[in-house]
Amino acid sequence: MYFVYLIVSKDKNRTISYVGYTNNIKKRLSLHNNSKGAKFTKGRTWKLAYYKKYDKKNIAMKEEYRLKKNYKLRNELKRKL
Repeated sequence: MYFVYLIVSKDKNRTISYVGYTNNIKKRLSLHNNSKGAKFTKGRTWKLAYYKKYDKKNIAMKEEYRLKKNYKLRNELKRKL
């Protein structure tokens, strides 16, 4: 099982987001919050805003790429928080 996820963090007066994929969402979010995730996520507190489950890794990777490029959808998902 693989997950595509969107995490958000408040940065001064704006909300920033990060999209990724993983097979263990709780562990991955913990890594991001402990500055051991992606370089972009270091030094911030992140909250899980969205995730979706996939059976195959290659499908999850394709969906991650689509979500990363779809800023309109990312902004809609951020607003729901």
